Amino acid sequence: MKLMIDILFWMFISSLLFYILAYVLNWISYKYLKNRILTRQQWDLNICCGTTDGGGINADIVKHKELPNFVLVQDIYNLPFKQKQFEHVLCSHTIEHVDFPIRFHRELRRVGKQITYVIPPLWDITAAFNLLEHKHIFLAMRTEYKKLPKFIRMPFVNTIHSLLGQKIKA
Repeated sequence: MKLMIDILFWMFISSLLFYILAYVLNWISYKYLKNRILTRQQWDLNICCGTTDGGGINADIVKHKELPNFVLVQDIYNLPFKQKQFEHVLCSHTIEHVDFPIRFHRELRRVGKQITYVIPPLWDITAAFNLLEHKHIFLAMRTEYKKLPKFIRMPFVNTIHSLLGQKIKA
C-alpha cells in the first residue's frame, strides 16, 4: 500500500512539474518573444493579426476587435494587395493553421519584400503540438524566421478537426 501511495505521489508531482514547465515555456514563446518581435519595429502588414496592432495594415479573415487600418481578407492565398506593396510583413502564429503553408508563403512573398514568421518552436510543446488548432508542426527551435522553416503535416489532423472542429480556421 505504501508503495502505491508513493507511486501516485510522484506521478502527481511529476505531472504538476510538467504542467508548470509547459506553461512557462508557452509564456516565453507566445508572450515574451512574440512581444519583443512585434514591438521591435512598425510592420507594414500584420497578416492574420488577430487582436494585435502591428502599426500598419492589420489584416485577418475575421475581425476579432477594432484595430486601426483593418482589412478583412476573404482568401489568404489571394491577398487583396499589390505586388511588393509592403516592405515588412509580420506573420505571427498563423502559418501552422493553414492548409497549404507553401502556397501561403508564396502569396506573402508576392505582396511583401521582407517576411518575418513567428512560429511555435518545438520546445514550446503545448503550442507546437496543438492538435486542436494546428495543421502543421514546424521543425524549428527558434521563434522568428525570415524564411519558411521545414514542416510536417500533423498526423490525423483532418480527422480530428472534422470530429471536433478546428478552433482557429484559416
